[in-house]
Amino acid sequence: MDPYQSIKISLLAEEDRPREKLLLKGKSALSDAELIAILIGSGTKSLSAVDLSRHMLSKVNFNLADLARMSVKDLQQFKGIGEAKAISIVSALELGRRRKLQEPVRKPRIDSSQKAYDFMKEDLLDEIVENFWVIYLNRNNNVIKKQLISKGGANATVADPKLIFKYALEVMASSMILVHNHPSGNLRPSDQDRSLTKRLTSIGKNLEVTVMDHVIFTDSGYFSFADEGLM
Repeated sequence: MDPYQSIKISLLAEEDRPREKLLLKGKSALSDAELIAILIGSGTKSLSAVDLSRHMLSKVNFNLADLARMSVKDLQQFKGIGEAKAISIVSALELGRRRKLQEPVRKPRIDSSQKAYDFMKEDLLDEIVENFWVIYLNRNNNVIKKQLISKGGANATVADPKLIFKYALEVMASSMILVHNHPSGNLRPSDQDRSLTKRLTSIGKNLEVTVMDHVIFTDSGYFSFADEGLM
């Protein structure tokens, strides 16, 4: 008897069929052989698609990287793998390679005023007019996004609370850090800065989006409301 002989996928229990298993248990529940079996669709008279896939993998020591190096012609050497099936396998593995190249860079974690200041340098250093930015964070204090809220004159800019929290809700932020610059280099918060911080903090409590800090940025240093106990 062929050592790879097995019953057809169509005769297996429903939860053991690759496609059905993926739907019932999710993609992570499938083995490499089962995923390849979905790509090729069918096996041979003596081998199910899963067993044919397992046989192929055994020839490369179950190393997907080695399988990815095989050409369409290489794959066609396996009985039951024609040109169409070989192309499907090559295409899928190439997509996996490209996805790996496009893996997103892990977002920075901001858990201090210094990190917030450093994070905003590329946007605010040498800026000659006031800008108001918000850094939106997840529960682990990793950056979800930074958003320019407004850009104003040399002495002031408008920060609309509705716009600030609209972005927060859109990205499901757990917290935020307010950042605006003083082109004059003055680190002292104005009465307007204090009032706005208090108002946004209050709104954030109602919406369960914590305002962690308000950082006043200058080219030579910064002022942190949180560090000064003003939050």
